[in-house]
Amino acid sequence: MASLFRSAEMTLCQLFLQSEAAYACVSELGELGLVQFRDLNPDVNVFQRKFVNEVRRCDEMERKLRYLEKEIKKDKIPMLDTGENPEAPQPREMIDLEATFEKLENELREVNQNAEALKRNFLELTELKQILRKTQVFFDEHEGGIHSTESMTRALISDDSIARQSTLGPVQLGFVAGVILRERIPAFERMLWRACRGNVFLRQAEIETPLEDPSTGDQVYKSVFIIFFQGDQLKTRVKKICEGFRATLYPCPEAPADRREMAMGVMTRIEDLNTVLGQTQDHRHRVLVAAAKNIKNWFIKVRKIKAIYHTLNLFNLDVTQKCLIAECWVPVLDLENIQLALRRGTERSGSSVPPILNRMDTPEDPPTYNHTNKFTSAFQTLIDSYGIASYREMNPAPYTIITFPFLFAVMFGDLGHGSLMMLFGLWMVLKEKPLAAKKSDNEIWNIFFGGRYIIFLMGVFSMYTGLIYNDMFAKSLNIFGSSWQVKNISKADAISITSVHMLDPATDDYFDYSYAIGMDPVWQLAKNKIIFQNSFKMKISIILGITHMLFGVSMSLFNHMYFKNKLSIICEFIPQVIFLVFLFFYMVMLMFIKWFMYYATNERTHITYSTRCAPSILITFINMMLNKETDYEKICETPYLFAGQGGIQKLLVFCALICVPWMLLAKPIMIMRSRKQQSISSNTHQPMTTENGVDSELPVHNNMVHQPPTQPGGHDSEPMAEIFIHQGIHTIEYVLGSVSHTASYLRLWALSLAHAQLSEVLWNMVLKKGLGFDGWIGGIGLYIIFAFWSCLTVSILVLMEGLSAFLHTLRLHWVEFQSKFYSGTGYAFQPFSFENILDSASNTKEE
Repeated sequence: MASLFRSAEMTLCQLFLQSEAAYACVSELGELGLVQFRDLNPDVNVFQRKFVNEVRRCDEMERKLRYLEKEIKKDKIPMLDTGENPEAPQPREMIDLEATFEKLENELREVNQNAEALKRNFLELTELKQILRKTQVFFDEHEGGIHSTESMTRALISDDSIARQSTLGPVQLGFVAGVILRERIPAFERMLWRACRGNVFLRQAEIETPLEDPSTGDQVYKSVFIIFFQGDQLKTRVKKICEGFRATLYPCPEAPADRREMAMGVMTRIEDLNTVLGQTQDHRHRVLVAAAKNIKNWFIKVRKIKAIYHTLNLFNLDVTQKCLIAECWVPVLDLENIQLALRRGTERSGSSVPPILNRMDTPEDPPTYNHTNKFTSAFQTLIDSYGIASYREMNPAPYTIITFPFLFAVMFGDLGHGSLMMLFGLWMVLKEKPLAAKKSDNEIWNIFFGGRYIIFLMGVFSMYTGLIYNDMFAKSLNIFGSSWQVKNISKADAISITSVHMLDPATDDYFDYSYAIGMDPVWQLAKNKIIFQNSFKMKISIILGITHMLFGVSMSLFNHMYFKNKLSIICEFIPQVIFLVFLFFYMVMLMFIKWFMYYATNERTHITYSTRCAPSILITFINMMLNKETDYEKICETPYLFAGQGGIQKLLVFCALICVPWMLLAKPIMIMRSRKQQSISSNTHQPMTTENGVDSELPVHNNMVHQPPTQPGGHDSEPMAEIFIHQGIHTIEYVLGSVSHTASYLRLWALSLAHAQLSEVLWNMVLKKGLGFDGWIGGIGLYIIFAFWSCLTVSILVLMEGLSAFLHTLRLHWVEFQSKFYSGTGYAFQPFSFENILDSASNTKEE
């Protein structure tokens, strides 16, 4: 649990493994997922490393598995996923896996080639059958073959040619028949007409049923054509045009009897091909079904083997070539588990030499590792999106679990909309396992599902703030009875009236008690509702914002204390707290004092404590900063909230202004003095003050323990000029940020009012129209209008407004809160984990 508030303590270890046991030990560490290995061969080419051949063999096995998977998906065969996580096979099992995959691939490729050849033959026979059928229609169109030939002859040659050839006998026409893609017919016809100068006669007919392309498996539409011509020259030209348009030509006998005989032979061959094709497809299906049962496990095994050899390529060989040396980052608390995993790996390999794990001392900054679970991981992801925490820096994630949904709910406060969001989040939480098992590739859905606990908490907190605002779909809930009585109307009927009224607590219409929880429902009918809610929500947003920023500044104290940085505590934390408390938290105190001291009254004897004499907090704060007197009416006697306020405010402003040069100059001057003193006494060992506020003579550490971490953003070796510039930027950023960040929290007020007004507009402009009809027509109209109102509510108020409030809440945490203590300049701990590798591989495959 400690690593949730601060990243886990890490140490750099050196690992010695016997060559025979290295594979099994790395396999166990991959299952454990708690070790991040370093590359000890950064200058060695990947193709020159020791285990590159094994990696190539794994790549080849993956290629074969992807081919099998593609064929399985093509046939829409379900792949069995038992959810098992098989162990990484031993190196000797790679040969068996390679032989299995090789056999399956060769068998499947042979079957596919045979099937493609059969399908191509089947396609040719089918096209020939269509040609014989369609051309028979062409030849039978005219009565008698001779008359048909003579008519076509007259269409193709001139009268003079007929007269010259009449003495030589009848003119003989040639023809070719074939099949072409339907979309190429117009261009094909134009090309024939132009190339042959109109001396050909083309007839074509569409094939009604689509034909399957054996190469791609796509369905294509084709047409049968027959071209009549005279002479060998035109015949050669026609065939070249057909070849250019990728038309397939088939032999077609001239005699009807020959055509009928050929058609019968084609039908017989088609039936035989159908039988052989069916048997081939059955055999292919059986092979794929058998492969589909194991392909998931095969993928896991191959990827684990490949990951192990990739990791082994990061190791070094000793001079004897019998021992592998590795360096790795490990969490200190998990060292015992890592030792047990190494022992299990040694036992599996049958080695007699135990592995050696030595902790090393290093000046490098360790990686940041935060223990998370399925609940905290989503909040940790929000923080890591801004920047990975520096090593052992305070982690904002556990505090964000509460503050994030709460600040969201302040902007999204609606009992109805919050319940919709809560139910959606609760559904995803309850259906977590089946929804996760589906592994959808929809990115938007994956984002929603990954943040299911955030959505659930945002909905719950929105229901709470909606109850405080007494707002549910732009309507109020009169649970405890109103504490107002308007114009002598009974308290029970105060909420049922339809007209609006001006509510004034100073009148007798107000009872002596307040509404039990949240706002009185009668405010929904008040003319001055917006005025009242403006004042209330604006002050609440300022109070929450300054409290949130003060909490962020206090978190920096824990960072300084952990890193033993006394100088930063004195020169940064203390002036920052004084500046923020003496100015802005003082303004919050004035709000509470005003709420307690002033009240609504019309009595002349208590006029000094009435709303008329209540000073404006904003004007008071501005005049305090400008050292001006606040104007007031003589009847109010004083512009102050309490005695001595003027003098206290001048003292607070003076102390706050003193903090600016304190933050700007104190730390650089102390560092400069420390360096001068260190240079003078460089040959002595007397203790001196450094930036971290500790002795410059470092204590002797055990070489088995990691050195204490340094403060993020430290300036130990930085030139003094850069230290002054950095401190100046930091001071200006904090001083100006205190003002701008306070104003930035007003978005809580602005978005809350915008959401409430938009909800009210949607109610009055849409749903209220459906409530104005009577009778059965009103029922139908209300049904339609309610559906329309529901769609707008979910799409605009829940989704769009919810996304807007989410982004504003994220900005408040990233900028206004985390900037006070969080540097985010670290790098993440990326352990060698089979689980992460398999998840990454599955996500890449889905994309």
